[in-house]
Amino acid sequence: MTTATAAEAAYVVAALLFVLSLAGLSHHRTSRSGVVWGIAGMVIATAATIGLASRSITATGLVLIAVATAVGAGIGLWRARVVEMTGMPELIAIMHSLVGLAAALVGWNGYLDVEAGAHAGQELTGSLLRIHHAEVFIGVFIGAVTFTGSVVAYLKLSARIESRPLTLPGKHALNLGALVGFVALTVAFVARPHMGLLVAVTVLALALGAHLVASIGGGDMPVVVSMLNSYSGWAAAASGFLLANNLLIVTGALVGSSGAYLSYIMCKAMNRSFLSVIAGGFGAPAVTGDDSDHGEHREISAQDTAELLRDASSVIITPGYGMAVAQAQYPVAELARKLRERGVEVRFGIHPVAGRLPGHMNVLLAEASVPYDIVLEMDEINADFAATSVVLVIGANDTVNPAAAEDPASPIAGMPVLHVWEAAHVVVFKRSMAAGYAGVQNPLFFRENSRMLFGDAKQRVEDILRSLDATDAPAPATVGTAR
Repeated sequence: MTTATAAEAAYVVAALLFVLSLAGLSHHRTSRSGVVWGIAGMVIATAATIGLASRSITATGLVLIAVATAVGAGIGLWRARVVEMTGMPELIAIMHSLVGLAAALVGWNGYLDVEAGAHAGQELTGSLLRIHHAEVFIGVFIGAVTFTGSVVAYLKLSARIESRPLTLPGKHALNLGALVGFVALTVAFVARPHMGLLVAVTVLALALGAHLVASIGGGDMPVVVSMLNSYSGWAAAASGFLLANNLLIVTGALVGSSGAYLSYIMCKAMNRSFLSVIAGGFGAPAVTGDDSDHGEHREISAQDTAELLRDASSVIITPGYGMAVAQAQYPVAELARKLRERGVEVRFGIHPVAGRLPGHMNVLLAEASVPYDIVLEMDEINADFAATSVVLVIGANDTVNPAAAEDPASPIAGMPVLHVWEAAHVVVFKRSMAAGYAGVQNPLFFRENSRMLFGDAKQRVEDILRSLDATDAPAPATVGTAR
């Protein structure tokens, strides 16, 4: 068996492992095995690629590959160990940017190696050469858009720039004009390749990627993350065509299609079209009025919350990004365990776009060892709120906003939300009365059956646990007085 044949066989095995990885990651119980399959596939793919490259590169080249692999692996392991769960969305965004940058560089390398090199007209001629022209141009465009779009997403998610959308005059015309310009430049490049055209499309794509994501508000950032995931997949597939690497094509198509489907699921969960998100989504200040339109909010203490929970027959906990920020998943898991030991039915209601990353809350709860069978999606639990004694809203805001269902003028009108307000009692854990990440005021805070528990979510849950433990402790024995 030749080296090339062995590498292709290894690529087939790696591709199958990646498919198994995606299948495993689709469910809580199999997610760990899904990660293992993915790691195994990447190890095989990397080893096969290095083996294939060793046929035509020098010893110095192999040393450079080994050094680059070691450095990259070291940085990856370090970041994986130190990153907090709250920092996971921006970490993923910056990783997408690296995929886009790599795709753009591969495209430039393809141009320099063929169109601007001595091989033009020899290895590729006629229609094959024109196809290669198109591959180079499209690959550079997708890669550059992914690169700057992911960088802007990282800056927004890490709060280095404001999350509200950038609203330039005629922004839709600018985006459409950029796409029309890309098509025109592609036709010109395929007809007569020139470095000036490649420079032009690179600059155009860098600007378009930055403007696209900058125009999207904070409330749509979960969709942006999955969208950029899809972009990075297609960028990798474009690189695969340029490098004649079947595994990159297959893997890129897997990532691109799964990311696109995830974006569709996210948009459906927000009652929005993908195009409306790209055109610029939530993030503008609320337009439904100020706090005075809803009345006064009412506060509750941790001790009184413990009393509510002690008398409850059923409890639903709806977490959001605030739980991740406070790192409250462990005390929340402990609270759920204690309540279940008391005979209280406890479940978790997860909105598809809770947090700033698809599946963010599910990962947090799994990290805290919350049983999978009590973690339910919005569609599975929404009908049960009306028969629930107490709902604890921990760090969620936009995903539990009744304005989505009741106020046609709200920016989030029509967005499917968790109907927490239908429960007998609602306790909202929040640091302040500020609007959520989408910038939309929440009438839930002013409902008759709602109470606000202000402060750090982790500390407030720990206060509730202490109150529950205090009531469980046996009363001290009474010491009689000697007569």
